[in-house]
Amino acid sequence: MVAVAGKVVVVTGGRRGLGAALVDEVLARGAAKVYSTARTAFTDERPQVVAHPLEVRSAESVAALAEVARDAEVIFNNAGVLLPDSLLTGSFEHITDTFDVNVFGPLRVARAFAPILAANGGGVLVNMHSVLSWLAGSGAYGASKAAAWSVTNSLRTELAAQHTQVVGVHAGFIDTDMVSAITIPKVAPAEVARRIVDGVESGALEVLADDVSVGVKAALSGPVENLSFALSH
Repeated sequence: MVAVAGKVVVVTGGRRGLGAALVDEVLARGAAKVYSTARTAFTDERPQVVAHPLEVRSAESVAALAEVARDAEVIFNNAGVLLPDSLLTGSFEHITDTFDVNVFGPLRVARAFAPILAANGGGVLVNMHSVLSWLAGSGAYGASKAAAWSVTNSLRTELAAQHTQVVGVHAGFIDTDMVSAITIPKVAPAEVARRIVDGVESGALEVLADDVSVGVKAALSGPVENLSFALSH
């Protein structure tokens, strides 16, 4: 179990949406410093926040962040993209971009920060998945999140020897700009952030951040044809 108070935290995609809510939540719980990233340079006036540009598709950009944040103890891999292109008829460029951001991006961050976490006592790595990791019908996005879930589970095994807590987070639709065009009930980012940090601090390895995720995970033992959801704009 890792209490956030006094810790140095990294939040990728921390400028808005769930990332911004995570920054607010860890600061409210007494984090000593938060590295908050976005694809382009930005400012945050709070003295505990270090704003830093990050492009998770670039190994060089990830390495630059790791060089700056060598004191990091808790990593929230939150940056992601929603491009629900059809796997058969959608833009193949969009499909590869989706996997590059949602799967290989967090993996690049994990690889860069694993030795830093080890040097700082083990720490925590938190990866954001989705309820759509388990549901068909959301094209490239869902497929990428399913792959990210598998990556997280394998990283948990590989990082166990250095005592890094690896947390996988599943959530349904969060009320952010990413899904603003989808007319379906959504959970407030602050509530999801609270549940995620509660999980981290309780030593959880998986966080089901809403009732939708709880229900869908319970259905995984049932017929596969029941696991579908048509994601559309």
